[in-house]
Amino acid sequence: MNPAPKERLSRTAADKDIKVSFEFFPPKSDESEKSLWQSIGRLLPLAPSFVSVTYGAGGTTRERTHQTVTRLVRETRTPPAAHLTCVGATKDEIGDIARAYWDAGVRHIVALRGDPPEGVGTRYEPHANGYAYSADLTAGLKQIADFEISVACYPEMHPESRSLDADIDVLKAKADAGADRAITQFFFDNDMYERYVERVRRAGITLPIVPGIVPVHSFKAVSNFAQKTGASVPSWLTQRFEGLDDDPATRQLVAAAVAAEQVLDLVDRGVTDFHFYTMNRADLVYAICHLLGLRPGVSHGV
Repeated sequence: MNPAPKERLSRTAADKDIKVSFEFFPPKSDESEKSLWQSIGRLLPLAPSFVSVTYGAGGTTRERTHQTVTRLVRETRTPPAAHLTCVGATKDEIGDIARAYWDAGVRHIVALRGDPPEGVGTRYEPHANGYAYSADLTAGLKQIADFEISVACYPEMHPESRSLDADIDVLKAKADAGADRAITQFFFDNDMYERYVERVRRAGITLPIVPGIVPVHSFKAVSNFAQKTGASVPSWLTQRFEGLDDDPATRQLVAAAVAAEQVLDLVDRGVTDFHFYTMNRADLVYAICHLLGLRPGVSHGV
């Protein structure tokens, strides 16, 4: 009996040495901390390349980010990556944070400009004594220690950029400053991602361009965030979730199917690295990784 198409895809994916990484945000309460570590415990046995922990606008979650990252160092064997932004801090303050991370055993930083304290869509003002943009932050971090640096990139361009070409120039500056990889803003159009990678390569940028994948736990929340960040939501995706606001069970099945279709198609196009925006939930991400051929190996422990 011939295997079903999805089974063939899954085996093909497993044969291609798929690598995944997961993004979490720091907890805001004891209850959410428990939920976070349950999700981390569910996903770490899949042996991710790294786990990143976000940093709130204006550094509002600085302490909780540090606590989460250092606990990952102490209690797991999965390399953590701490987000660090330019917003609301001097170069000296950022240097102190970076050295504290290095001393704690953190070797990977996700270097970002960061959102203004007032939130996405408000005007960004560089700190007078700080790093202005992520390329500057990347260069500064490389002078402090030999960090592995991940940066952000935008297949549909950053909402504040003049053009996609200008946005790619910014990415080139990050690469020239010492970045090791770029992780994309989430997207749903794989053709658009592929065209973007082609333009990046024509610009002479050789960084890995890792697709950022967001499982749609809440279509309304993803749509609202996409509107703020300049990401598009195709009409076919809207139609998939139409009428499911009060049907969470079906919505979960549709979300899994949508994400699985996207990642398996990217595998067929030669993509082997994926970064999942987990929203601190393991269920959909675990299912998608299973379809990619990943299975729990030796437990990393939590």
